[in-house]
Amino acid sequence: MQNSSFAKRILGQDRNILQLLVITVLVFALMSYLNPDKFLRYYNFESITYIMPELGILAIAMMIAMLTGGIDLSVVGIANLAGILAGVFFHSVIVGTSQSTGMVLLYTGIGVLMALAIGLLAGVLNGFLISKLRITPILATLGTGQIFTGLAVVLTGGPAIVGFPDAWNFIGNGKILGIATPFILFVIVAGAVAVLLTRTTLGVNLMLIGTNPRAAIFAGLRKDRMIFYSYMMTGLLAAIAGIILSGRTNAAKSDYGASYLLQAILIAVLGGTNPAGGKGRVLGVSIALIALMLLSSGFQILRFSNHLIDFIWGGFLLLVIALNAFRNSDR
Repeated sequence: MQNSSFAKRILGQDRNILQLLVITVLVFALMSYLNPDKFLRYYNFESITYIMPELGILAIAMMIAMLTGGIDLSVVGIANLAGILAGVFFHSVIVGTSQSTGMVLLYTGIGVLMALAIGLLAGVLNGFLISKLRITPILATLGTGQIFTGLAVVLTGGPAIVGFPDAWNFIGNGKILGIATPFILFVIVAGAVAVLLTRTTLGVNLMLIGTNPRAAIFAGLRKDRMIFYSYMMTGLLAAIAGIILSGRTNAAKSDYGASYLLQAILIAVLGGTNPAGGKGRVLGVSIALIALMLLSSGFQILRFSNHLIDFIWGGFLLLVIALNAFRNSDR
């Protein structure tokens, strides 16, 4: 009985979570059966823990934007711009000069703060356009995404910025107690966002605004302020993803992670987020992320083309949406 109660508290009696868990197990079993020698290797799962965090954080950012009935198409542009600005800073203070370890760590910390500040400012711009100027989220963030990408191209001139300090690379490639640093960062970020959405007034208000905007206004909630805060959060999360991405690749470029935008939307929706607003859980997004990473890894091992993998991701999305629609029709 105690185990049952614990499971109910974790799952929140959400059938979508159970559905995702079943899908994840089935994907794992299928890929293990098709190519056990390569898929079940430790190296394969270790590589997933390095690649999935940046995409997972972008998916969580997309979920937050969707909670208010919006969307943020600028997250990849913010991520790349954050990494590029940090790279420009590092080249100006580190490259070509001899620095002590302490100074390198100091500069790395400054670079992290700069990247986060850029993400926050980008989120402020998105939030202002959407909450104050009443521009439709999809149009506002599509435009700002192009602006951020354009700024990134101007700063780099086109080629990637390379040569980040070792401390920065540790964020994307290091290990802490044998566990990938990016994965640890993802767990911390996911946990913090989950607590924010379920245990704080801000999170409850975001859910209420997406569920019933008119009732939220009658309840005295400042809808514009909540939407503004939500896009500040998405910008900050996108910057964190940019730090991990540039740390993992030891480079930053304006078009890195171009496919991440669609994938982040897919993962958010697969995780049970309602694009119309009001529903979304970090746990669901995390399970959907694992399922799709296992699926993608398995088909790459089987040497499927990237185009076919994208096709499968889209089909996977349609399947889950159809299952959700069928399940809701029975209620």
